[in-house]
Amino acid sequence: MAYITQDPTPGPAPVRIGLIGSGWMGAFHADSIARRVPGASLAAIADPNVESAQTLAGKLGAAKVTASAEDILADREIDAVIIASPARFHASLIAQAAAAGKHVFCEKPAAQGLEELGAALTAVEQAGVHFQIGFNRRYAEDFQAAKRDLAAGVAGTPQLLRSLTRDPGTGSIPNAARVPAWTIFLETLIHDFDTLNWFNEGAEPVEVYAVADALVEPSLREQGFLDTAVVTIRYSNGAIAVAEANFSALYGYDVRGEVFGSKGMVQAGRSTETAARRYTAEGLAADTPRLNVELFSQAYTDELADFAAAVRAKRDGGLPPSSAFTLTPVGAHARRALAMALACIESVKSGAPVAVTEKAGV
Repeated sequence: MAYITQDPTPGPAPVRIGLIGSGWMGAFHADSIARRVPGASLAAIADPNVESAQTLAGKLGAAKVTASAEDILADREIDAVIIASPARFHASLIAQAAAAGKHVFCEKPAAQGLEELGAALTAVEQAGVHFQIGFNRRYAEDFQAAKRDLAAGVAGTPQLLRSLTRDPGTGSIPNAARVPAWTIFLETLIHDFDTLNWFNEGAEPVEVYAVADALVEPSLREQGFLDTAVVTIRYSNGAIAVAEANFSALYGYDVRGEVFGSKGMVQAGRSTETAARRYTAEGLAADTPRLNVELFSQAYTDELADFAAAVRAKRDGGLPPSSAFTLTPVGAHARRALAMALACIESVKSGAPVAVTEKAGV
């Protein structure tokens, strides 16, 4: 029997994405775009370490490699960028990308200060491009299930909230002396702050009190290194939240969230890799995730799928993605979480509670 030929129905052009920064997270995002995000293509990679960029591009089939982000921003064939460079470059790259008409996905934090973030978000607004910040926990299945319950009122009025991040470790932290100051607030707990804000949507964080120390690497305490922190947060609706972080959990990567309210409690997160358990003569055992890209592999992919869909809708005039609850983290969410992180830094310095303000320059 002969084939019956048909003309394929042309689909929308893929969203062409340029990656800026080919380090750990940049490489994983590139892999997601190239292999797991429908309707998106990895068009180019920029990194001052050209050899790293070339290796990644060769593995994923990206046709263009450059040492300069400016080449990607000037490329008219590229629709959007993923910014995964060191945090100190984020705000300026957001502003430059927006001015070049590129839609922007940026890893957290979007900036290291509120003034520079304000300037970057102003550039985004003036250019009319889509901006998304990389708060990936919003895309994790269990966190979304918890948010869905909270939006339906299952827990009632939030009263107590909790979010924690315990990074996997071995009891010591490699290259700890090279970790930038205040990383535990600006790059780790900032995820927990967004989670708490998301779970307590409609309320504003008004005050934080932070305590932090170097308990994993005490020899670096005098250099200002911090690897352990606990933060108490008061919200405008009266709710009280606690966020905690540590850089060395021997048992694996542990991320959880909880809301206790007037009607009940909702929890999200797990410390085991799967629901499987082993019962033997030695006792109970389970595998635990050891990397962020293991625990949040699907969430990292889904946040980029959401980004690509929003970019496609803006570019082609379609409808943006919809959800039964607030999902996509945008500029306002980046600003609120950053304001909390900066207030925590001031709290540690002063040893006292600090009001949270989102005003630039504070």
